[in-house]
Amino acid sequence: MCRNIRTLFNFAPPATDDEIRASALQFVRKLSGFNQPSKANEPAFDRAVDEVAAAARRLIDSLHTASPARDRAVEAAKARARARFA
Repeated sequence: MCRNIRTLFNFAPPATDDEIRASALQFVRKLSGFNQPSKANEPAFDRAVDEVAAAARRLIDSLHTASPARDRAVEAAKARARARFA
């Protein structure tokens, strides 16, 4: 998986639309192989990002868990610690 796509479910505060769109953009870039599409492919690329973001929002909003929400700052610190030793 693309390292820029992060888990967005079960965090406090919840994922923002900007975070979901950024993940959708990374996903579409990975699938298409384009970092920046050509002008001819731009409408299809942008539409795909919109559709993936909408699907991701629906998914995140429909998921349920009994576990407590994770703290973003704590998870970021764990990730930094893992990266230091990797």
